Amino acid sequence: MKSLTKFVIFSFTSLVLYTIISQLIFIKTSIEMQTLTTCFFAAFGGEVLACALIKIFKLKDNRNNENDDT
Repeated sequence: MKSLTKFVIFSFTSLVLYTIISQLIFIKTSIEMQTLTTCFFAAFGGEVLACALIKIFKLKDNRNNENDDT
């Protein structure tokens, strides 16, 4: 498995686990951590977006190289 795929899986797993833990804390204490949640989702969401853009540009580069070779 490629490292980019591993990182995307890690990012989504972190987001799901954070959401579950955050909801459990909210149910138990009635305290919502809005700023931490916003920052966490922004960081990991941004990383997933960056990985997607890397993949898109690699695919475009491969397609351009194949067209140049023929």
